[in-house]
Amino acid sequence: MTDVVPDHLITLDPQAQAQLFTEARTANTFTDTPVSDEQLRAIYDLAKYPPTAMNVQPLRVLFVRPGDGRDRLLTHVAEGNRAKTATAPVVAVLAADTDFHEHLDTVFPIRPGMREHFAADPATRDGMARFNAGLQVGYFLLAVRAAGLAAGPMGGFDATGVDNEFFTDTGWKSLLLVNIGHPGPDAWHPRLPRLDYDTVVRHA
Repeated sequence: MTDVVPDHLITLDPQAQAQLFTEARTANTFTDTPVSDEQLRAIYDLAKYPPTAMNVQPLRVLFVRPGDGRDRLLTHVAEGNRAKTATAPVVAVLAADTDFHEHLDTVFPIRPGMREHFAADPATRDGMARFNAGLQVGYFLLAVRAAGLAAGPMGGFDATGVDNEFFTDTGWKSLLLVNIGHPGPDAWHPRLPRLDYDTVVRHA
């Protein structure tokens, strides 16, 4: 078992540390145990709380279950990712909404006029949407794990193809696919090394 941080330094108990961080892996196979709509709602309702700049919350999620939508999605998935994506109970297409500014009057009422400001600057809006949705992708993956499910995030897909397939009437731009379900046989590859503190951290 991977070491956990002593509880006098991290208040999260060791079991939760393991479930969210140290023992969690990217799942490559899934059982046919279903994932309910209630579980998916609970995942989002947890993931929506951590911070984004100006509270913009640009992450958008398309949940795709087996059927016509999944078949259409698979045509845009890289061959090496196709089998596991076909068998996952749910696939989440995580996207950044470049029209996030339409909600600013609601989510950031302390700064009137921000909706109009971003409406006039699509380039800045695109960058802000992608950066902050990227933050929310991390929150989403942790929320999947918190729900007791396995997440299989994948970047191996044709994002433009997915956008044209599903998001033509929106400002959504796909960022990541996440297979979601209960892990199946041989779901995990061996844990790869992590960089240590002294390699990554400097103090100024």
